[in-house]
Amino acid sequence: MLLRIPGVLSPEELTTVANAVSRARFVDGRLTAGKAAEKVKNNLELDRGSEVRDPLNRALVGSLYRSELFRNGALPHRVATPIIARYTPGMRYGDHIDDPIMGPDSGRYRTDVSCTIALSGPEEYQGGELVIRTPFGEQYIKLDAGDAVIYPSGTLHRVEEVTAGERLVAVLWIQSLVRDPEKRELLYNLSQARESLLKREPGSPECDAVDHSYINLMRMWSEL
Repeated sequence: MLLRIPGVLSPEELTTVANAVSRARFVDGRLTAGKAAEKVKNNLELDRGSEVRDPLNRALVGSLYRSELFRNGALPHRVATPIIARYTPGMRYGDHIDDPIMGPDSGRYRTDVSCTIALSGPEEYQGGELVIRTPFGEQYIKLDAGDAVIYPSGTLHRVEEVTAGERLVAVLWIQSLVRDPEKRELLYNLSQARESLLKREPGSPECDAVDHSYINLMRMWSEL
């Protein structure tokens, strides 16, 4: 399931991020790439030793958890530390699939869901579309600043070459409570119906049936 999530970051939060990033050091993004991805990766990433990294990461992860769409779509169990990536003219990230296991030896996690949060708007750069291959063809995505998109980490995807301006994003990965992407999509659709019924017809037989089905499917499919 490919899910766009609007308004993850407010305009005020975007300004805070921009101010912090403007004084931070960036390094070659291939330092964090896997063996296959490093051959097609050409971007810059916020230095892991930067003093602004931890406060920014806490703010970004906190903003995602505020989103009901994110919580229902990703069903997060563990959320990785975000990477803030910068693309300037000539930079791109070719076709690749994210590594299945990431993190240090002391904190390994499975990557079930990939997430991109736009820190710059489409008017700030040309090119740079996130292209995700789906059963319905390639989806070209250019998010408004503050919006996010999530999709299964096993999906082939790329970032087109930036031809002008600067593309700034935060990327991160989620280990979901539900590993299977098809089951996550079913649960997401069911959760949307459940939330609607809980608001409109709480206590009705239909509401109770959907509510109980969602709860018990989560019990059946979740991994802890």
